[in-house]
Amino acid sequence: MTAVILAGGMGRRMGGKDKGLVELKGRPLVAHVIEAIEPQVSHLLINANRNQPAYARFGHPVLSDELEGFQGPLAGILAAMKKAPTPLLLVVPCDVPRPPADLGARLWRAMADADAEIAVAHDGDRLQPVHALITTALSGDLASYLGSGKRKIDHWYAQHRMAVVNFSDRPEAFVNINTLDERNELEGGGQDR
Repeated sequence: MTAVILAGGMGRRMGGKDKGLVELKGRPLVAHVIEAIEPQVSHLLINANRNQPAYARFGHPVLSDELEGFQGPLAGILAAMKKAPTPLLLVVPCDVPRPPADLGARLWRAMADADAEIAVAHDGDRLQPVHALITTALSGDLASYLGSGKRKIDHWYAQHRMAVVNFSDRPEAFVNINTLDERNELEGGGQDR
């Protein structure tokens, strides 16, 4: 499988900062995600719509959305689906620094067991839609969905065979950092990967 780290957002709640490059414990958030995800996949892509040279320094291909104007996570997923050299795409966000070490394996197992096209993590409280495994064969369908002006990730998922994967044993793995205050709280808590 190929992973894509979604770092293409505007970072509105982060005061416009590029979230993937915000530091946590002396390293950019994206570096923490790469460290956790790289051992799980054969290829890794980074989706970024600004600061591409900074992301390129991590040694993985950097791709931008094909759609203009920061259209949301599905636009980044579509760009990655078109570039992925494998039939499966593991999607993770740049602002969750401690994704599960078995994220890809558990999503793949559930996808296979359910004969699903998409497997999505659930932390015990809520669906985590940007922690998903998606078959790249859906790229044409996703392009049509986005071309119709729709952007809601959960609505697109619901149109396909989807497996919901229980990660309630690891809810802390989905703690995300949307604001500098959340970053400071996580940094001060001494909780490292």
